[in-house]
Amino acid sequence: MAETSAAIRRAFLEYFAAHEHTVVKSGPLVPPHDPTLMFASAGMVQFKNCFTGVEQRSYKRATSSQKCMRIAGKHNDFENVGPSPRHHTFFEMLGNFSFGDYFKEQAIVFAWEFLTRNLAVPKERLVCTYFKGEAGVPADEEARALWKKVTGFGDDRIIGLGMSDNFWSAGDTGPCGPCSEIHIFNGGRTDPSTFGAEQTSDGAGWMEIWNLVFMQFERDESGTFKKLPAPSIDTGMGLERIAGVVQGVSSNYDTDVLRALVERAAQISGKKYRGTMEPFDVSMRVIADHARATAFLLAEGVMPDKTAREYVLRRVMRRAIRHGHRLGIERPFLHEVAAQVAELMGDQYPELVERRELITSVCEQEEVRFRQTIERGLALLEERFVDMGKNKSKVLAGDVAFKLYDTFGFPLDLTQVICKERGFSVDEPGYDQALEEARKRSEFKGAEHAIDSVYRDALKRVPGELVTFLGYETEASPGTIHALIKSGQLVESAQAGDEVEVVCDKTPFYGESGGQMGDLGVIEANGGSVKVLDTQKPVVGLVVHRGVVQQGSVKVGQEATLRVDGATRAATRRHHSATHLLHWALRQVLGSHAQQKGSQVGPERLRFDFTHGAPLTETEIAQIEDLVNDRVLKNDPISTDVLSMDAARKRGAMMIFEEKYGDTVRLLTISDSVELCGGTHARATGDIGLFKITSEQGVAAGVRRIIATAAKPSLAYVRELEARLASVGKVLKASGADLSERAEKLMQHEKVLEKQIDELQRKLALGGGGLDALIGQAREVGGVKVLAARTEVTDRAALRELAETLRDKLGDSVVLVASESDGKAQLVLTVAKPLTARFKAGELIRPIAGLVGGSGGGRPDMAQAGGTEVARLDEALALLYSSVQTA
Repeated sequence: MAETSAAIRRAFLEYFAAHEHTVVKSGPLVPPHDPTLMFASAGMVQFKNCFTGVEQRSYKRATSSQKCMRIAGKHNDFENVGPSPRHHTFFEMLGNFSFGDYFKEQAIVFAWEFLTRNLAVPKERLVCTYFKGEAGVPADEEARALWKKVTGFGDDRIIGLGMSDNFWSAGDTGPCGPCSEIHIFNGGRTDPSTFGAEQTSDGAGWMEIWNLVFMQFERDESGTFKKLPAPSIDTGMGLERIAGVVQGVSSNYDTDVLRALVERAAQISGKKYRGTMEPFDVSMRVIADHARATAFLLAEGVMPDKTAREYVLRRVMRRAIRHGHRLGIERPFLHEVAAQVAELMGDQYPELVERRELITSVCEQEEVRFRQTIERGLALLEERFVDMGKNKSKVLAGDVAFKLYDTFGFPLDLTQVICKERGFSVDEPGYDQALEEARKRSEFKGAEHAIDSVYRDALKRVPGELVTFLGYETEASPGTIHALIKSGQLVESAQAGDEVEVVCDKTPFYGESGGQMGDLGVIEANGGSVKVLDTQKPVVGLVVHRGVVQQGSVKVGQEATLRVDGATRAATRRHHSATHLLHWALRQVLGSHAQQKGSQVGPERLRFDFTHGAPLTETEIAQIEDLVNDRVLKNDPISTDVLSMDAARKRGAMMIFEEKYGDTVRLLTISDSVELCGGTHARATGDIGLFKITSEQGVAAGVRRIIATAAKPSLAYVRELEARLASVGKVLKASGADLSERAEKLMQHEKVLEKQIDELQRKLALGGGGLDALIGQAREVGGVKVLAARTEVTDRAALRELAETLRDKLGDSVVLVASESDGKAQLVLTVAKPLTARFKAGELIRPIAGLVGGSGGGRPDMAQAGGTEVARLDEALALLYSSVQTA
C-alpha cells in the first residue's frame, strides 16, 4: 500500500489512468485568462471551460494532482493555518473528472474502490453524505440510493446535508452542482451519530477527505441555474488529508512532507517540536505551511508587493517571518525552509528546482526589508504612546493596532505585549472592525463581470466554433463574416461611421496575447470597408476585429478580404523576436533567476518585466545589449516547430507561467533562445536590426522593467540622443570630447560655491545675533531647558555644530534643530550628558522622525534623522516638548 505523499499521489493517478483517464499536469496556481479567480482553489479550475462546453479537448476523462491556494475571497483559510491541524494556504488536490462521459454511479464506485481497496481505508470509519435539497434545488435521491448500493451502508451512514455543505461552485458564477462527501473518523470510537460534532484540539473526530461534485448547472450573474450541456464529474481529495489517514497521524503537519518542514523550522529556532497547541509549536506549523506557499508562488513569478496576489504573498511571507521572530530566530531564515520545499517536491513540480535561485533570493530580500520595516513600526508606536500620554489615554486605538499589523507586520498579540510593557492596552473591537473593513477592500472580486455572453454567442456562429488563424503564413486572406457586434449586441449589419467588431471564419490578424499587441489593418466586403484598430481574443477559439466602418456597409454572410497592416506587423515582429533574445541574455548576465514576469510588444518598442532584486549596472546593460546584437549580426534563421508539450520539454523549452499552453505547442528557436511562443516573429535575427535598451527601472519588489527598441525605433532613439547632446553643447559652448570636460568644470565650480554658501550659513547661524535669538526660544519643561527650532542651515555638519553649540550655551538641556534641504527634512537632536540617564537622544528622535515620514537614531547624547514629509516639520519640532514632559 502507498504510504508516502508521493506514493499516494502516484497511486491515485495510476488508478484513474487504468480506468481510461488522461493524466493531466497540474495547472498553475495563477489561473491564466480567468479574471474570476485570484488563485486556483480546486482541481477543476483548469477544466472550467470543459464543463461549460466552451472548450473541447481530446479526452472525456481526466485526472490530476492540482496545486491549490485557499487564501482569498470565499476560500480563505489564512487565519486557521497553524492552530488547525487541517488547514493550509497551499495544498494539493487529487481529482478525477468526466466531461459529459460517466456520471454519478461510476464516480461513486471509483471513489469507494480506491479508498477501501487500493488504500485499504477501513469502511467502518467512513460515512457518506448527499445533498438533501435546499433553495428550490431538489434533493439528490439518486446519489443517496447509489451510496447505499455501493457501500451497503444504512441511513445512519448516508447523511443528507444542505447547500452550505453539499452544493459546490468555484465562484459566484460558473459551473456548479450537488455533491457528496466521504468523511472519516479520526480517533477510537466511530459512532456515526456523533457526525457533525466539532473535532477535538488533537484532531479526533469526523473529517471530510473526498468531495464528489456532480456538475449539472451553470450559475450566471443573476444567480440563475442553467443545465450544463452534458452532466459532468468533478472530484477533489486533499493529498495532505488522505496522507494523514494512510500514515495514521491526526495532524496533516505530521505527514512526511510537512513534518520535514516543521522539523527544519525547529532546527533553525533551536527548539523541539512537540505537536501541541503551545505558541512555539503553532509557529513552526505556520512556517512550514507558509514556506511551501511562498516557494510555489515565487516559482510562478508572483512577487511580494502591495496589491492583489502580490499582497497575499507578502502577507504569507511576513506572517511566517513574524512567527520566526516569535521563536527567537533573529536572522533571515525563510529562504532556507523554502529551499527545502524545492528539495522535497521538486520531482513532481520541476518549476521549484528550475527557479530555486529566484525563490531563495526573493525570500531573503523580502525578509531583510521586512526586518527594517519593523523599526518604522516601533517608531509609530512610540509616537502614539507620546500622544496617549498627552491625552491621558491608556488604550491604543484599534485602527492604529491594525495599521501596525497591515503595514508593518505586527500581529495583534505582539502589539498587546509591547503596550502592556508600557502600561497600555489595545482596543480589540476597533482592531476587529478595521480588519474586517480591510478584508472587504482587499477581497478579490475578479472581473467586474464574466466574459460577455455576446462573444460566446458570436463563436457559436463560426463553423466548428473555432476561428482559423492564417497569420503565420500570410498577411492577407479571404474570409466570411459570420458575426458583427455593435454596442455589445449581435447585429446583422453595420454602416459607415459605426464602431463594430467583426468575426470571420478565418483571419490573418493576430489577436492580442502573449504580450503581443493585436494586428491593425482593413477588412473589405462588397464595397464596404472596416478599418481594424485592434484585434482581440475574448474567448478561446474566437478572434474579434475591432474597428470603424469607413465606407459603405458590411453584413453578416458577406465574403470579405482581410489585410493586415504589413509595416506595423513587421515592426511588431522585430520587437517580439528581440524580447526572446533579451530574455536569454538576461539569464546569461544576471543568472537563471532572471525570468520573464510580463511583456508588451508593439511597433514602437518592447517592454519586458523580469525578476531581479537590484538595478542593472551600466556594465550589465552593455553586456546584455552586446549579447543580443551579436546574435542579430549572425543573422541566424528563426525557426518554429509545432510539437507536443512533452517533446518541447525534452528540447529544453522555456515556459512562462502567465501563458496558457495546450497539448500541442509552438517551439520558437532564435539563436540560443528556445521558448514556447504563439506570436508572430521575424524570419532571421538580422531583421531585428540595432537593439537598444532605453530604460531600466524597478516596478515592484524583486521585479525590474526594461524598455528597448529594435531597428528604426533604435535609430530614432540614437538621433534623439544626438540632438540632445548638440543642444547641451550649445548651452555649454562645447562639443565632442570637450563637452564632458566643460560639464565637469562647471560641476566642480558649483561644489565650490555650495561649500562657500554652507560656510556662510554656519557663520550666520553661530553669529551672536542669530544664536541669541534661538537661545531666547528655549522653554523650561519639567525642570529642563528644551529648545526645538527650525533654521536655514542646510549643511548637515553645520546643523550638527549648531545643535551642539546651543546645547552647550543652554547648559543642562535638550536641543532639536531642523531644516529643509532638497525637499527633505533633516533633524539633529542633542542631550546634555548629565541628562542622558533620563533622556536618550535616539529614543526621543524616533517618534519625531516618524512624523516627517522617516527614521533616525544615534547615541544617548546625539541623534540624527531625516524624512520626506517636510510639511509636518513644525509639528515634529513641537513633539519634542511633549516627549520631554512625559518621559
